[in-house]
Formats: sequence, structure tokens, C-alpha cells
Amino acid sequence: MKRELRIFAIIAGVFLFAYLVPFSNPTVRSAILEAFFMLQEYARQHVLLCLVPAFFIAGAIAVFISQASVIKYLGGKAKKVVSYSVGALSGAILAVCSCTILPLFAGIYKRGAGLGPAISFLYSGPAINILAIILTGRILGIEFGLARAVGAIVFAVVIGLVMQVLFRKEEAEKQQTAMAAPPPEDGKPLWKTALPIALMVLVLVFANWGKPGSLSIETTAGETIVATRAGETADEVLVKTPGADGMTRIDKTDIASIAYAPSPYTTIYHGRFIIAGAFLLILVILMLLWYSKVETKAWGGSTWFYAKLILPYLFGGVLIAGFLLGRPGHLALIPPGWISGAVGGNSWASNFVASFAGALMYFATLTELPILQGLMGSGMGDGPALALLLAGPALSLPNMLVIRKILGTKKTLTYVLLVVIAATLTGKLFGVIVG
Repeated sequence: MKRELRIFAIIAGVFLFAYLVPFSNPTVRSAILEAFFMLQEYARQHVLLCLVPAFFIAGAIAVFISQASVIKYLGGKAKKVVSYSVGALSGAILAVCSCTILPLFAGIYKRGAGLGPAISFLYSGPAINILAIILTGRILGIEFGLARAVGAIVFAVVIGLVMQVLFRKEEAEKQQTAMAAPPPEDGKPLWKTALPIALMVLVLVFANWGKPGSLSIETTAGETIVATRAGETADEVLVKTPGADGMTRIDKTDIASIAYAPSPYTTIYHGRFIIAGAFLLILVILMLLWYSKVETKAWGGSTWFYAKLILPYLFGGVLIAGFLLGRPGHLALIPPGWISGAVGGNSWASNFVASFAGALMYFATLTELPILQGLMGSGMGDGPALALLLAGPALSLPNMLVIRKILGTKKTLTYVLLVVIAATLTGKLFGVIVG
């Protein structure tokens, strides 16, 4: 009966959408195009190099890592210093977006990790992005960079602890069930399990190595621009030049060449695919030597399980986010002026609106900075700006839909509410201090 009701609800929803949406309205047509442009941009920039490796890592965690090992370091009864440190720091090492972290979160949570440490991992991955924090300090000022770093680290631990306390009864039952599970039969040494997963993480990290911050752009007109990268869209490179108050948008058709300042970071960036490919080759060799066909088939099946679990909600969420909010610099259903007009000053309302809007928007890595600069140029206050930085990268509408599938509606709403409240409070405090 429930299945039939769901089918009816889907059919009725599609009918009402087709019947009621004013497709002749230019804004609606623009929003629909933005939804598919955003999905295309997401597919091109994040699926192959970010999500696919993340699915394989999640599948490997589910198949090759024993439940006892996960419970030992991330379980609800593990030492809090250990479990929350592992959760927060391992997420920070990955430095991925709010969607790429989802398969990894699902993998460790379903394998027996406590809700609190798993939530710390979920928040820290996209929020504690080292490059993003450094660029925040260079572009918006050291106080913004420091406040973002401290706030993100504290959020990862505090929100995880609060979630663990609020749902302690459910988590206790989950932990008891996990502890009662029979021990794994495989006698493979721990290092033979840890090394392949570490190699997969290295492939993920190096394949998605961020572009260097300091760059020199040679335009087609012969002009040389030395600047700090602030973000990038499909059509533009956004930079901050020395002494300038705001961003400079440079159309990619006007760029003849881009050179990056020499540094170890730049060297790694130029060789990122070679490095990732070398780790991938080593991984394939080790898997052929150490694992049987039955084990690799189980790994593939587990990877496919997470792909089926997450991708439909992720793609649907990206379409909805694109329809409502669009990409940076492009008009969708909700005009940017509505948001910028509501986040001026340092009132409680402006901080809440910034936190809530940031939680709904999808930010690819580093795109939050040009969006934020545009809003600050329209009158956004310092407090709301920090609130958006703390809520935005860690949450998004696609992210929420997937988390709900994994945790359920109640836990998801609680997590989102905690992030929005914490970001609002921190933004308000920051606005008072710097104001």
C-alpha cells in the first residue's frame, strides 16, 4: 500500500508541476536552463575525479575493514579524544566538497562508527579545506581566515558531540547490535587492508589537487595580471589583484595563458595526474596480488550499492539547487538581490538568513569566495559573511537529501539546524568583534 501511495504521489507531483509551472515566464525558463547547466557543470567537474573514487573508498571500507576496527576508533564507546580527532582530522585531510564526502560518510557510519564522530567527519571534510581557508585569509583578511579555521574545527567537534548526546539511545542500540556481530573470518593483516584504502585516498586527493592560488594571467590583449585566484566558473576566472577591494572577473576567452608562481604546491599541481596514476597502478597491482576474485567482486558490489544509494538524490538535489539559486553570476528563480538585501548589517535576522541560504546553496570547492565577495559588495555584513562561510561549504540541498536517505529525517533536520544555529551565533559574535 505504501509503495502504491508513493507511486501515486510521484505521478501527482509530476502532473501538478507540468500543469502549474508557468513555463512561458522568462525567469522560469532561465531557472530551468540553470538547473541543467548546473547539473552538467557538476557532472563534468566532480563525478569522475571526485565521486567515483569516493564510491570505491566507501565500498572498500564496507567490505575490507572489520566492524570491530571501525567501532574501536570511531564507535560511540571509543575514547572521545580519539574518535572525534580521527573523525575531524581525517575529514580535513580529504578536503572535498559537501557531496563528495557523502559516500565516505555513509561507509564509515554503516560500518559501525558512532553518530558523533561520523558527523564530525561529515562536517570537517568540506568545511576544513586548507586551501580555501588560506585563500579566505588572503582575499578577505586574516581575521576572516582565522575565524573560519577556528569556527570550522570547533563546529566539527561540538556538533558531533551534540548529535551523539541527542540520539544516544538510538546510537546505543546500534552499537550493541554492531558489537554482537560475529568477528570477521578473514585473517588478512591490518596493513594489507589499510594500504589499499590509503592508496585510494591518495588517488582522490591528488587527482583533485586544487589550482595554485598565486597566478599570472596573460590576456589576449597583451596585458599581464598578477593576482590571487579567488574562484572559477565555467566561463570566468575570478581573481583579486593587489590593492583592489573586490574581485576581477576575467572571461576565459580573453586569456591567452596562465602561469602559476613556482612552489612545491604548483609542482604537484602540474604532475597531479601522473602522481594519482602512479598510486592507482600500485593499487591495482596490490589488489591483484592480495585479494581474490570473490573479494574484489564484493568490493564492486558494495561500491555499486553506494552509487545507487546516493547518485539519484545527489543529481536531483543539484537540479533543484540550480533551479532555485543557479550558478555564480547566473540568474535562477530566486534573484540574488533577495539574498543580498537580507544580509546587511549584523542583526540576528541577517546572520540567520546568511546561514540558511548558505546551507541550501551548492558550493563547489573555492566558489564560495567569489559568491561572498559579490554579496559583500552588495552590502553584506562581516558577521553574515562568516556565517555563510561556516554553513555553506559543509551543507547544500543535494547534501541534505542524501544525508536524509542515510540518517533519516529527524537526524538530518537536527544536524542542519545545529549547523545553521552555530553559524548564526558565530557570525553574530564575529560581527560584534570586528565591528
